[in-house]
Amino acid sequence: MNSNTQFSPLLLVDDDPDLLRLLTLRLNAAGYRVVGVGSSEAALAQLAITLPALVITDVRLPGMDGLALFDEIRSRQPTLPVILLTAHGTIPDAVDATTRGAFAYLTKPFDSAVLLDKIAQALSLSAPAVEGDDQAWRSDIVSRSQRVAELLAEARLVAASDASIMIRGDSGTGKELLARAIHRASARAAKPFVALNCGAIPEQLLESELFGHVRGAFTGAVEHREGLFQAADGGTLFLDEIGDMPVPLQVKLLRVLQERSVRQVGANQAREVDVRIISATHRDLEVAMADGQFREDLYYRLNVVTLHLPSLGERREDIALLANHFLKTIAAKYAKRLTGFAPDALEMLSLAPWPGNVRQLYNVVEQVCALSTVALIPASLVQRALQVPALDRLRYAEAKQKFERDYLIRLLKLTDGNVTDAARLADRNRTEFYRLLQKNGLDPRMFRGGEEGVVLERQE
Repeated sequence: MNSNTQFSPLLLVDDDPDLLRLLTLRLNAAGYRVVGVGSSEAALAQLAITLPALVITDVRLPGMDGLALFDEIRSRQPTLPVILLTAHGTIPDAVDATTRGAFAYLTKPFDSAVLLDKIAQALSLSAPAVEGDDQAWRSDIVSRSQRVAELLAEARLVAASDASIMIRGDSGTGKELLARAIHRASARAAKPFVALNCGAIPEQLLESELFGHVRGAFTGAVEHREGLFQAADGGTLFLDEIGDMPVPLQVKLLRVLQERSVRQVGANQAREVDVRIISATHRDLEVAMADGQFREDLYYRLNVVTLHLPSLGERREDIALLANHFLKTIAAKYAKRLTGFAPDALEMLSLAPWPGNVRQLYNVVEQVCALSTVALIPASLVQRALQVPALDRLRYAEAKQKFERDYLIRLLKLTDGNVTDAARLADRNRTEFYRLLQKNGLDPRMFRGGEEGVVLERQE
């Protein structure tokens, strides 16, 4: 069955019964359900009964014309996408309507393939309605990707058990969001969810952070402190970037998981804890084990079930959906009236490489929201945020390499060549960060005087 049938019906408005019938047949053949009406008044009556996924309307209609219908729809349902069908004489009005939020306009006669393409783009603007409270556990994960749907189905199954879960995925793909969703779907949902990034805390403090300490256990331990294991008792502890955990601490973590009890730093007695562990990493732990950087026994204890989060490039059908979701959230944050992205801006977002995944997409949307002076985000702002040359059509690998190198240069300039600070900002350990610098031919020493220098040979 065509996946288009998952959407609500499309509302088609045209006073030409032959064209209405022809378009309905073509859209049905493409897998869409269609409700066809012959006037704006009938369309508004239909809107009061069932909210469609999309409205396609002719501009020239008897009585209330298509532009007036569009304005009425915007006032009632501002997020409902509208495609206008226009004759040459009404093109200026249709162009004006797109600046006020209409998704697109097509000039008659138009190619059916173009219409189907515009419909597919428009439907990616908003997720299908969630039915019932059964989906509340995954409400923070915005997606209509089949790959993500399969991942969530698997996550829902394993959430019912107490098995340890390891989430694999590139940085910025949303591993913590998935971990929180699993917690909400589990029997532990009423208990705490506690998250820790193992790569963001200095090694000497990580043990105390996890297990707690007693007063006087070490210099600076002026009071008794509970650790995150105790804070998560009865609930879920999410250990992000577990691959960055120092080996000595891996031994202590393994003991806690085996004995289900925690002894605070400096304490004599252990305390029982009931915690479900979800871990995550972007590193290849098999390679880390082979290099002696990750314990094999801990790996198998944590990796009872593995879930793989796809990169944003592997779920491109979600890019427009996520961009508009972020736009709505950020526009409210900035108290700005933003209605959406211009079609060419949306296309630019959909074709971008996104090496930083969903996190990078959010940052780009936040930038264009802050800078936009019009309701419909133009392509020029998206291009600026993506730092894509106007006429330079880069291949994916080239664009990814360019982004990575430019990103490293900005970090080194920001930190005056301090690798420790730059690695921390990039959420990478020093060793991995040095490898990235070498790969891109960058020497941090050349940034300590504020200059950019390239003195290392690139490693292809």
